[in-house]
Amino acid sequence: MSIKEYFSSLFKGIYSLLKGLKVTGKELVTPKVTFQYPENRDTLEIPERFRATLRFKYDSEGYHKCIACGLCQMNCPNGTISIESKMVEMPDGKKKKKLEKYMYDLGSCTFCMLCVTSCASKAIEFSNDFEQAVFTREKLVQQLNYLPEKERPMPAPKPAVAAQKAEAPANSAATEDKKQEN
Repeated sequence: MSIKEYFSSLFKGIYSLLKGLKVTGKELVTPKVTFQYPENRDTLEIPERFRATLRFKYDSEGYHKCIACGLCQMNCPNGTISIESKMVEMPDGKKKKKLEKYMYDLGSCTFCMLCVTSCASKAIEFSNDFEQAVFTREKLVQQLNYLPEKERPMPAPKPAVAAQKAEAPANSAATEDKKQEN
């Protein structure tokens, strides 16, 4: 190695050191951004787009919109969501799928939001409640439909059915009149 190469590499090293010290010096004089958590919970601002945990949307009457279609379960890339449903017969004779359990494992969720975007009835959303620390993994598995589901009110009879019932006694009276004439 020649003297020229030696001094060239020495000056390159000193230049690199000064460049690094410049960055360190800038950070030394900039104001610090430190949050005093948990003392500042009341004033802490969490962005709306922050995804913390999945939850059901309930209306004012306590009903959720989930129709137990299973799209969120199918689109979940790592099996975080599991749905148990059953078929029930409605008062009008039709069969409908009813949600039994909606289980969500926060510990294995990747917060990809595929379940929320694929939900046809817009029944689930991510909250921005970031405090989810627990001591055991079992506490990370949650049942989202924790509120007992109320029975939906029965639909009112259709006007056509009521009109047929009103016509039936009139028809039977006309039939009786004909029998008496004969």
